[in-house]
Parts: sequence; structure tokens; C-alpha cells
Amino acid sequence: MDIISEKWEEIKINIKNEFEITDIAFNIWIAPLKYIGCNNKLVTISVPNNQSQMVEYISKKYKSCFLAYISEMMGEFYEIEFILEPESIGENKPESDTTARANLLKASNLNNKYKFESFVVGSNSTMAHSACLAVAESPGKDFNPLFIYGGSGLGKTHLMNAIGHYIVENYDNMKVLYVTSEEFTNEVIESIRLGNSSGNTSAMTKLREKYRNIDVLLIDDIQFVIGKQATQEEFFHTFNALHSAGKAIIISSDKHPKEMTTLDERFRSRFEWGLIVDIQPPVYETRVAILQRYAETFDKQVPAEVIDYIATNIKSNVRELEGAFNKVNAFSKINQNRPIDIDLAKEALKDTIFPDKPTIITPNIILEIVAEHFNINTEDIISKKRSAEIATPRHIFMYLCKEMTDTTLKAIGALTERDHATVIHGVEKIKKEVENNQEMKDKIEILKNKILSY
Repeated sequence: MDIISEKWEEIKINIKNEFEITDIAFNIWIAPLKYIGCNNKLVTISVPNNQSQMVEYISKKYKSCFLAYISEMMGEFYEIEFILEPESIGENKPESDTTARANLLKASNLNNKYKFESFVVGSNSTMAHSACLAVAESPGKDFNPLFIYGGSGLGKTHLMNAIGHYIVENYDNMKVLYVTSEEFTNEVIESIRLGNSSGNTSAMTKLREKYRNIDVLLIDDIQFVIGKQATQEEFFHTFNALHSAGKAIIISSDKHPKEMTTLDERFRSRFEWGLIVDIQPPVYETRVAILQRYAETFDKQVPAEVIDYIATNIKSNVRELEGAFNKVNAFSKINQNRPIDIDLAKEALKDTIFPDKPTIITPNIILEIVAEHFNINTEDIISKKRSAEIATPRHIFMYLCKEMTDTTLKAIGALTERDHATVIHGVEKIKKEVENNQEMKDKIEILKNKILSY
């Protein structure tokens, strides 16, 4: 009897415990693995067909775990290889089950491109990724609602879709719906229009049935709902109905709820019922890992120096990294499939990357970003208005100008039509808050990142 075959399930469980693999990682990567056989001390393990692009990842991530455990168990060294599961090995799901899942996936509005296995986790996204995995594993139970915030192109949409895919694939008959706030708003407007024109409320009733008879709601860019009265009210009641029924709610925004100055307190308190996590711009190492993942899907060799060149010069978000990488590939193709090298990359990205052009931070740039962040006009910051919602952004503008530029206090005062003493007061006020208030410190860091990425 083949000992490894006999103890296969036990081996996987023991590896999970010994190497401290999380439940969600175990369920996604380890549990589906099948033992094919052992020949001349080479153990062959199959990866399911639906993870065809992840054979290399699984091998890199878990090969050493299986090698160490099996070698120790057998008392001698064994090699490990991972292969794609042959069609004949897979267990065929009943056609009715396959069809049902396909229908649920179609109705979910999810993007097939965005799954957990294709998300590159870095120091900028560790907490958000872990929270999303937990929600996917126990929808409606852990961290409900889950509120993810961060700048554009950092991976919020990817993680939300990944949650949805995991739930559809692993839970029977669980209804998932992903929607952008723009789509939700348009549906509310259309329902109101139809209701007014027909003289009945059937359109709004259908809308409510659609959104309140699901198990998981994923709504992207919630900031665009805030301020639209009818849409905001409909979302408020939808949120309450789903949450009270124990259904999972996942929300994304470009800002923390406390940073959304026009947000009603009733929304802010509900968003804080669960867990709030952020995603920051990726650090260099994460950018390299993301580009290496892209490179694995290319039909050409991508040298390390090209990856380093892009990762060093594209810093703001993942979307721009992908765009730069695709531009290099396209440039290669339209030039008779010219091999990708550093010279080609520089030529392809000459309008995107300016390595010799220093980043010049000016008060006007800071003014625009602070105003955009607080959803106010630049004119408000330099006006005579003294309300709290204007005064705090004004003081932050003064502080950032002092910290990030060579602008004198007198010049900052001239920009805001304030005297020298007023500017000193504003700068010192924010400086003290940064030292003593974590919320203000985080706020300043977010703004600095936005300014540096401008």
C-alpha cells in the first residue's frame, strides 16, 4: 500500500498546522490538491484545472512545505512536482449543479479577471487582503460590513470581486451581486422615472426585491452615492434590510468614512459597525512582484531590468503599472515582435516616464489635492470663510506647504490672504495634531502620498 496515498488527507492537514497556513489559504490552495503517485522518490501532485495559471505559484509557495514534511515522514529525501490535473482525474459535477453555479455567476455581475489567486499581496494591502479572505470564508458573520478605502487603481475592485468569486464557487445557492455606485444610482433614477410615468410603484418594488433578496452585496465607490438624496435613502434602507438579515455587505470608497465630510452620521456609524481597512500605494517590492506576475502571462521573455525600470518609475497605483507593462508589450508587437529589453521599454514609455524630470511640488498642486480630498473648492480654502469644514483643510494646506515646499510663511499667507501670525498658528495646530492624534497623522500621510503621486 502506498503510504503517501493512504495518508494524503492527513498529510495536508498536518502541513497546514505545522506551517501555520490559514484556513482560507488552506481551502483555496492545499485542500484541492490531489496525490497522483510516487516514482523514484518523485511525488507528483495535481492542481485543479480551474487553477491552471497558478501551478507555478503553488509550486513556489508550498513545494518546500510538502518536500520537508513528506521527506521527514518517509525518513529520506523526496522531490515534489506539481502538475495540472488531467481531465480524467477531476470529479465531474452534476450538470445541474454546474449550470446553477454558472447562472449565479452570470447574475453576480462579477469580473472573471479578479480573483484571490491573481491578487499580489504586499505590505500596502496585507490587512485588506486578510479581511477580504475572512469575509469570503464566513460571509455575513465576520466584519459586516467590510469597508475598504484607498486611492484609485490600488486593488479595491479586485478584492471585492475576489470575495464574490470565492463565495459563488464555494457556497451553494448563495446570491452575490457586485455593483458600482453609478449603476446603483442609475437604477434608482430609472425606477423613480418609471414609477412616476406609470403612476404605480412596481418599478421601485422590483428594484428593492433585486437588492434585498441577495446574500452578498458588493458596492463599489460609495462616495458617489453620498449627496444624491433619493439614491442615498434607497441605499440606507437596503443596507439596513440586508444587515438585519445577516447578509454580507462589502463597500469601497476613496476615503475613510471620517474623511467624507458630507456623509450623514447615520451612514458613518453603520459603516463603522464592521471593519474598516485601507489599501495604500504599492511599495517597490510589491510593484516588482505585480510586474513579475504580469510577465508570467506574456509570450516573451521580460528581463529583470525592464521590470525594475517600470517599478522604479511608476509608483502611484497598480492600474498604471499594468498599463505601462501592456504598452511595452504592444510596442514590441507593432515593431515586428522586437525582443523586449531596456531600450525598447524606455522608447515605449517615453511619454509616460520622465526619469530626468524632477517632481516639483508647488502650493497650487497641494491646494488642488487638499480641496479634492475634502470635497470643497480651491476658492473656499483661500476665502475668508471660517467654518470648521473649511478652516481645517486650510490649516492642512498651510502645514503641507511648509513641510513639502520651500514656500515662505509670508508667501503662504499671501496665497490664503492671511497674515504671518495666522499661518504660524495654522501650521503649529496641525503639527501638534499630527504628533498627538493618529487620525490626523493618517490623514496627512494619505495627502502626502497623493501629492507625491501627482
